[in-house]
Amino acid sequence: MIVLAAVGFWPTPVDKPVQGTLGAILRYLHGNGVPGWFDYHFVEASANVAMFVPLGILSSMAFPARSAWQLAGIGLLVSICMEGVQLLLIAARFSSIIDVVTNTAGALIGIGAVRLVAQVAARTSGCRGPTKVR
Repeated sequence: MIVLAAVGFWPTPVDKPVQGTLGAILRYLHGNGVPGWFDYHFVEASANVAMFVPLGILSSMAFPARSAWQLAGIGLLVSICMEGVQLLLIAARFSSIIDVVTNTAGALIGIGAVRLVAQVAARTSGCRGPTKVR
C-alpha cells in the first residue's frame, strides 16, 4: 500500500523519467510486428490495473465475508481519493475517470483471484482421491 500511495501522490507524473525509453521500446516493438493498439495508453492503463491488484487481494483477504462488489467499492474509493488529490493538490499530475475505471478493475481482478484460489483450495481439500470398492 505504501507503493500505491507513493505512485498516486508523487508530485510529478511517475512515468516521466522513462517516457523516452518507453517510446523507443514501443517503436521497436511496432517495427517488429506488435500491433499499433499496444501503445502508451495501453501500457498506462495496464499499469493502473496492475497497481490495484494487490489492493484487491489484501482487501479480499482482510474481509472475506464481504461481497466482491463491497470490496470493489474499497478500490473505487481509494482510486477516487487518489485522483481527487491529484486534481486538487498536485498541479503536475493529471486526474482521469479512465484511471478510476482501470484502478477499480485491478482491484476486482485481485478480489477475483483470491476468491478463485479459495474455491479451488476448498474443492481439492475436500477430495480424498479414489477409493476401493469391495
